[in-house]
Amino acid sequence: MSGAEASDARWAAVGALLAGAGVALGAFGAHALAPVLSEARLATFETAVRYQTVHGVALLAVAAWGPPGRAARPWLLAGALVFAGALYALVATDVSAFGAVAPVGGVALIVGWALLAWRLLRAGRHAPS
Repeated sequence: MSGAEASDARWAAVGALLAGAGVALGAFGAHALAPVLSEARLATFETAVRYQTVHGVALLAVAAWGPPGRAARPWLLAGALVFAGALYALVATDVSAFGAVAPVGGVALIVGWALLAWRLLRAGRHAPS
């Protein structure tokens, strides 16, 4: 396995772990947190789980694309961790300052998706017809 293939496999593994942890946290929220959290805090928790899980799956897909997806990977991972992590912290502590951190993760996600789109469009332009 080449170095690039090994890197792709590591990113796919990170995506799988992120998505799997999202499933586990979702189950935890539904069974352990639902009885003790307000509807609003539970909805915030569910938003964090959804973004974490979706972006875990996205990292799996981006790892499969190879070179066009490489620039987006760190942005998507950082964005998912910061966005979901800030919401998890907000739910756990009820410290509203964590809510102000979530948009930083959101911006990183947007940058990651924009980079992916740009790299895919560039790769398409250079593909043989």
